[in-house]
Amino acid sequence: MPTGTENTPTGAARRALVVGSGFVGSEIARRLVAEGHEVTLGSRGRPTVAPEDHGARWQALDATDASACDRAVATVAPRTVVLVHGPSDVTWCEAHPEEAAAAHRAATAHFAAVPGLDRIVMISTDNVFDGRGAENVESTPTAPANAYGVAKRAAEEVLLSRAASPATALRVSLVYGHEPAGGEKWLNFFASCAHRLSRGEPVEAPADQWTTPVLVDDVATVVARLLAHEGDLPPVLHLGGPERVSRAAWAREIARALDAPTALVNPVPRAAGRYASRPQNTCLSSTLLSSVPGMNTVPLQGVAAAARTLAPLFLRH
Repeated sequence: MPTGTENTPTGAARRALVVGSGFVGSEIARRLVAEGHEVTLGSRGRPTVAPEDHGARWQALDATDASACDRAVATVAPRTVVLVHGPSDVTWCEAHPEEAAAAHRAATAHFAAVPGLDRIVMISTDNVFDGRGAENVESTPTAPANAYGVAKRAAEEVLLSRAASPATALRVSLVYGHEPAGGEKWLNFFASCAHRLSRGEPVEAPADQWTTPVLVDDVATVVARLLAHEGDLPPVLHLGGPERVSRAAWAREIARALDAPTALVNPVPRAAGRYASRPQNTCLSSTLLSSVPGMNTVPLQGVAAAARTLAPLFLRH
């Protein structure tokens, strides 16, 4: 695969390609633009929020198509690549395991083959663990709990075994933040709860499924720090929020921030609904991330404080 970096002007040294323009990819793009990167988002469909609104570009890209990836690299001439690609709806992946695995593996392989990049960062998941332990660090043996975890673990192996440029898989715990209501896609857990609670509607949330939620702003900031790092990085890093909470307890924190009755939150068994295929513990801790220079300037936000910050975005006026 050509690098597309021949005769690249000096000003392009911070040119980034973000593959995937969903909730997480779009926030990463916004953060990179804010830090002076020239950013192109690549995805099959145009993002709901125009990247141009925050200074990025968009390019149509089917990341499972090797020729399309070649063209994107030649056109954008990136110095860094962030992979936030592939189907991420755990329930959908469980119903379409082969399709999910193929998409994650193919896109990763195409970009892992690009030589001469400063760095590739792939966003991975806590679902590469079976959920039996309350804490998973980088050295914890993987044992995917579902089809999404299998697909992401396979993509990690492709990236780290074939990367022609420095590469890191960043496993993130459950990512959350503001998303507007009314779209076709499934909203992140926080946004889904907040929209319903702000309307006075009840919310069902598992009392027996725990996570270490991490705010999307914090994910984007950490990715920006990793891309800016000029030395070696561990092949795998973990990023979880500072607290381990059940979804039900978290939903009650969201209700309190919105001044909604906590009685609207109905604790249910994980096996009773959409979260049946999730591990009991989707929790991540890191023994390595703090050693990366600059990470001490990223104070990860707890669920209560973040809920208070986000609440005004969900309240109707």
